[in-house]
Amino acid sequence: MGTTLITLFFATLILGVPVAFTMGIAGMAAIYIDGGLNPLVAAQRMFAGIDSFPLMAVPFFILAAELMTACGLTNALLRFANVLVGHVRGGLGHVNILVSMLFAGISGSALADAAGPSAIVMRMMRKAGYAPNYAGALSAATATIGPIIPPSILAVIYAISTSGVTVAGLFLAGILPGILLGLALAVANQIISSRHGYRGRSERATLGELRASAAAALPAIIMPAIILGGILFGVFTPTEAGAVASAYALVLGFAMRAFTLRSLYDAFARAAVITSSVLLIVAMASIFAWLLTYLQIPQELARAITSITDNQLGILFILAGFVLVCGFFIDTLPALIILTPVLGPIAASAGIDPLQFGMMLVLNLTIGMITPPVGPVLFVIATVGQLRIEGLSKAVLPLLAAELVVLLLVILVPEISTFVPRYFGFAN
Repeated sequence: MGTTLITLFFATLILGVPVAFTMGIAGMAAIYIDGGLNPLVAAQRMFAGIDSFPLMAVPFFILAAELMTACGLTNALLRFANVLVGHVRGGLGHVNILVSMLFAGISGSALADAAGPSAIVMRMMRKAGYAPNYAGALSAATATIGPIIPPSILAVIYAISTSGVTVAGLFLAGILPGILLGLALAVANQIISSRHGYRGRSERATLGELRASAAAALPAIIMPAIILGGILFGVFTPTEAGAVASAYALVLGFAMRAFTLRSLYDAFARAAVITSSVLLIVAMASIFAWLLTYLQIPQELARAITSITDNQLGILFILAGFVLVCGFFIDTLPALIILTPVLGPIAASAGIDPLQFGMMLVLNLTIGMITPPVGPVLFVIATVGQLRIEGLSKAVLPLLAAELVVLLLVILVPEISTFVPRYFGFAN
């Protein structure tokens, strides 16, 4: 059964079959062909994979991001970021980074960021004289901040795929790594901008401009505070926080008279389509992940790794390297669902903090979104910016190196992931 499962998975993946169907075909074929299990197991595992209360947070956060975009607050965030840092050298690059950090507190999705604010800033950078490939590469790299800074859709998926961590704990674990990711990209942008002479706006914004832009962006900026504050003080659960975020965005849009019937319909329709694709991936990946566990592949992998080393840091580096390679070839969400039950027990047996391992896994797979040949964020930016993927892949390399430095710090310094959750009582 194991041979059938793995062979069909890679065969369909090479043929270009969408990854959700790749996992579903491999899982169901293994069950039917080998005949050792009742075929009803496939249907049971599919429904069990999406029958989760915490998972309900995902469509709510997606809807909240769509509604906030529909009522124009994405542009308000962009103007605020431009007023804050647009005047420094490489200013539009720093605007790109800052607006992605701010938008991350709304969307929790790299693809949403890449297709939205990052794409807007990319066009601004190109008009200002930045090399098209660099503008696209920076936009792709900054989009990866979205799944790290809370709320994060990947954090929700990870938390429901394993035991020992909560959604709230993993949300908090992403705060410091997300900030470090932004700082690392800012340093890289500063160096590249200085080398190529990329300039910011000619004048620093006045105090009046700063106040006006801050006031316009304030409703969007306080949304993450509402989400995290409500969770930390026990007002609502992370799932309920998603519903609160959607309700807040809806009320805000009506209060600002920013919605039309058409824009509201489009926002709900886009959220429904994105949610459907996410849940389909989760359902199909649940079959595949369950079969891996049933076939005791995690135990075999654990024995192979511990035969190499029993050092905790050494095991974490091996796991990180394995995840990084998987991220080159498998899309982020299915890879997360597949790898969590496989690698999680190995990390737990080595005494690695589940929050540190979870953040390493999420950050690692998020970095994989800008690495070819799969790199979904690269393809989104290439499509939006009408760029060749080869040039974009080359331009992203120094930014990818900066993100790998942050990954290395998360591996070497557990407190980066555990300090904030432990301070608020959400760590073991």
